[in-house]
Amino acid sequence: MQFQTTRTDAQIEAAFQEAAEQYAAFGVNAHEAVDKAADVPISLHCWQADDVAGFETKDEAVEGGGIMATGNYPGRARNGDELRADLKQAIDLLPGRHRANVHASYGDTGGKVVDRDRLEPEHFAGWISWAKENGIGLDFNPTYFAHPKANDGFTLAHPDVEIREFWVRHGVASRRIAEAMGIALEDVCVNNHWIPDGAKDHPADRYGPRERLVESLDAVLDPALGIGPACVDAVEGKLFGLGVEDYTAGSNDFYANYALSRGAVLCLDMGHFHPTESIADKISSHLPFHDRLLIHTSRPIRWDSDHVVLFGDDVRNVFLEIVRCDALDRVYVALDFFDASINRIGAYVIGARATRKAILYALLDPTRQLKELEREGKLAQKLALMEDMKTMPFSAVWDMTCLKTGVPPGAAWIPEMEAHEKDVLSTRT
Repeated sequence: MQFQTTRTDAQIEAAFQEAAEQYAAFGVNAHEAVDKAADVPISLHCWQADDVAGFETKDEAVEGGGIMATGNYPGRARNGDELRADLKQAIDLLPGRHRANVHASYGDTGGKVVDRDRLEPEHFAGWISWAKENGIGLDFNPTYFAHPKANDGFTLAHPDVEIREFWVRHGVASRRIAEAMGIALEDVCVNNHWIPDGAKDHPADRYGPRERLVESLDAVLDPALGIGPACVDAVEGKLFGLGVEDYTAGSNDFYANYALSRGAVLCLDMGHFHPTESIADKISSHLPFHDRLLIHTSRPIRWDSDHVVLFGDDVRNVFLEIVRCDALDRVYVALDFFDASINRIGAYVIGARATRKAILYALLDPTRQLKELEREGKLAQKLALMEDMKTMPFSAVWDMTCLKTGVPPGAAWIPEMEAHEKDVLSTRT
C-alpha cells in the first residue's frame, strides 16, 4: 500500500484557505489556531521506546511494581543512545514543539550499580546534552517501582521506616536532577511523582499508608532543601494497577487534596480512572483551585492499560474543556502509554499526533459564540452548532499544521517509520 500523500503543497494550502473561510464564518481564526496548536509543548515519555525496562545496572532481582508492557515487537531501545535516537526519529515526524520525559531508571551510570537514592545530575548528562543539541526541553520522574525495596508493593507509604527513608532520599535526588535539567536548559522541568503503593485485596488499614505517604512526600518536597523553581513538582493519582487492584494509597482524591494543600501540581492521567469516567469534567472542577495541571494523555480499554492515544471523543473533550476554560497556558501536556506489540516509533507518532490534533480541534471551537448562545438561553442553537463543528473541514487545517511545521501530512510519515525499522530497529537483537 502506498502511504505517500498525492496532494501537493499548493493543494494543501488551497484546501486550508477554503476551510479557514468556513471557520471564519463562526468567528474562528484558523491561522491563529494552527500557530497556537503548534506552540503547545508535548512531552514524549521515554518508557514507550523500551517497554518500561530502564537502563539500570542491578545486582538484585526485581518485580514489576504495578505496571507491565505487553507484546514482543522487535527493536526496542537497549540503551540511552538508542532510545534518544528513537525519540528524535519520532519528533522529526511530529508537528509542533516537543519535550522528552525521562524516568530516573534511564540514567547512565557507566555500567556501575548506583542505587536510586544516590543518583546525581551527572548520570543524566547525556540527556541534557542531547536536549541542548536538539532544542528540546526535559521533564523527569522518580522511579518508585521495579526495585528490590518496592517488591512488596510499598515505597513512600511502607511501614518500615528505613525503606521509607530510602525512597524519600530517591525523591529528593530526583528533584535535584530535575532542577539541574531545568537550569541547564533554561526552562522548567516538570518532576512528576507517581507512587504505586497499594494492596491486591481488602486492606484492614486504609488510613495508615496514606498518613505515611503524606509524611514522606512532605519530606521529599521540604522547602528547606532549597530546590529552586526550575523543578516543578507534580503528583499523580491512580485508580489501581497490577498487584494493587483493590487499594491505591495515592488515589486521585488523595492527590487533589495533597497538591492543593502543598502547592504542587496535580497530574490527571487519562488512563488512571474508570474507563467510563469523564476526565474532561474534572478540568473545570480543579482549575478554580489549582494554578496548573499536568495532563497525561493515555487510553484505557478495560483497565489502566495505557494504550496508544487515538483522536477520540475522550481526548478531544479534555482539550475542548481546557480551551473553553481559557487555560491552555495553565496545563502541562505529556504522553503516557506503553505498547510493546507494535512499532514503537509508530506508537509515539500516532499518540503524539492524536494529542496535537485534539489541541488544534479545541482551538477551532467557536467557544465565544457557544457561550453567548448559552447565556441567551438558545440551547438548541448551541447544541446544533456543537454538532455542526464535528463535520467541519478539520483535516485541511491539520494538514496545514503539518505543512507549516515541515513534517509529512496525513499518513505520509509511515514510509519514514518503515525505513527506520528496516535500517535501524531490525539490527537490534
